[in-house]
Amino acid sequence: MHSVGICGSDVHYWQHGRIGDFVVKDPMVLGHEASGTVVKVGSGVTHLKPGDRVAIEPGVPREMDEFCKSGRYNLSPTIFFCATPPDDGNLCRYYKHSASYCYKLPDNVTFEEGALIEPLSVGIHACKRAGVTLGSKVFVSGSGPIGLVNVIIAKMMGAAAVVVTDLSASRLQKAKEVGADFTIQVKNETPQEVASKVESVLGCMPEITVECTGVQACIQAGIYATRSGGTLVLVGLGPEMVTVPIVNAAVREVDIRGIFRYCNTWPVAIALLASKRINVKPLVTHRFPLEKALEAFETTKRGEGVKVMLKCDPTDQNP
Repeated sequence: MHSVGICGSDVHYWQHGRIGDFVVKDPMVLGHEASGTVVKVGSGVTHLKPGDRVAIEPGVPREMDEFCKSGRYNLSPTIFFCATPPDDGNLCRYYKHSASYCYKLPDNVTFEEGALIEPLSVGIHACKRAGVTLGSKVFVSGSGPIGLVNVIIAKMMGAAAVVVTDLSASRLQKAKEVGADFTIQVKNETPQEVASKVESVLGCMPEITVECTGVQACIQAGIYATRSGGTLVLVGLGPEMVTVPIVNAAVREVDIRGIFRYCNTWPVAIALLASKRINVKPLVTHRFPLEKALEAFETTKRGEGVKVMLKCDPTDQNP
């Protein structure tokens, strides 16, 4: 293994031992945003060889069920997924993974970019589910790593204007850096007031809202903000039960869609990175060697910077 990013879910498992129905019952290796160098392949592997640099898709179907047959393997209830109990992750020196879910990196794509394909994939899947297209007006709620990748992908897919909200001025500055057209720092506004501000800066209500926080008030603002006939995609995960203005959404035909991870996104992401059509390098703000993993996790827990990256190969000085 070379580069492994720390995700909010990693910190949540570390601190709380569960996310929803996924409960840590035994010691578990964390990490699912990863890239590395192949050191050994099985006898049936023909597309990879030792020395190849690869990005790792952490979700691997265990059976060819109805979801796999329809191309939505992320919804398979028996899927293996790195660092989701009881499956171990890849924050380690050496790791074994299905070759079909290891993707060779072009020479001009770095290990860190390879590791960032995982969060980038969330943005690709969310924006596809949202129907972002040429000329779209998009509201992204939350300017953490997932909000930022949604900004990057929405702009790549042709969004004419993207507005981002967050509590943090520094995170909103990062949103500007990666392509946001407008930012709104939320303080004590009501959800309706946030929606009104979104409409004011865009000059209209957005057709698409991508909610990346999971916070009840933000979901409410997302519904109020979205144009009638538009789409709200719920990316962030918060409490199991939330109160939302569902009648407001219903009578205005606002479609509410969920996403669960991603599927069929690694080839797309690699092509975008190799062509230099997108730049994810500004997302990495902190780097630590594997020996300082605890310090890296503490940094992520405190909410410092954006993406914290761990380097698992002490012999390789390349990013």
